[in-house]
Amino acid sequence: MEPRELQERISAFPRWHYRFEFEHGIATRPPDPGMANRHEQRRRYIFEPLLTLTGGSLRGRRVLDLGCNAGYWSLLAAEAHADFVLGVDAREVHIEQANLVLEAKGVDRSRYRFEQGNLFTHPIEGRYDVVLCLGLLDHVAKPVELFDLMARNGPELIVLDTEISRSKESVFDVASLHDPDSVVDHEMVLIPSRQAIYELAGEFGMAAVPLAPNMTDYTGMLDYERGRRLAFICSASIPLSGLAIERRPPLLPWWAGALLPRRRGGAR
Repeated sequence: MEPRELQERISAFPRWHYRFEFEHGIATRPPDPGMANRHEQRRRYIFEPLLTLTGGSLRGRRVLDLGCNAGYWSLLAAEAHADFVLGVDAREVHIEQANLVLEAKGVDRSRYRFEQGNLFTHPIEGRYDVVLCLGLLDHVAKPVELFDLMARNGPELIVLDTEISRSKESVFDVASLHDPDSVVDHEMVLIPSRQAIYELAGEFGMAAVPLAPNMTDYTGMLDYERGRRLAFICSASIPLSGLAIERRPPLLPWWAGALLPRRRGGAR
């Protein structure tokens, strides 16, 4: 693709959530400058442990990316040599962006596909070895149904990144989404506690561990800095003992945020 054509196609979209860099200095630009740091820190935090479990590569594995947005995580999976990546998102604009990104990055078209649809009703065919559920679990009102949907595809690994409840018990907090673009099925959503994640995974024959945050810069990451967001890896058979596990105390009380520097946070 010629640089001018790529720039024109990028500029045709009113908004990009992720920063993608291409040749000739071409890049997408999210409205919040802190988002570039947020997603790079999340890549290190979430994706590098996944590759630790798979021997440094996703070669020989099929990856399902639920709520794929513009294909950021799908691209990482493709660049990690996944045999095939399927991304599913409810919004057509995200599907168009994801197709543009992987095309511009030169990924062979036979190794990926993006489909628009409601993930609870959209048919997903075939088995997938790795499921990415990043910034999605806390956007649904049916967490058990979502986990069932992921587990029925036979994955050996499920990677979660979600807002978490303050509770030490196995609970789901009721919350409301105020951004209509973030709604998957209902504006009312259920936010899981750590223990609820463990029990959800166990219900479907998987073990789950929370990943120890390893951020070097919390710009754009207020939710992680305050302990309100956490990533987990769930495994059906691969030992998780080699991962750095989060062992911090429970979430900070509501008033503790006033003691922390104020920075803008973000989602997904």
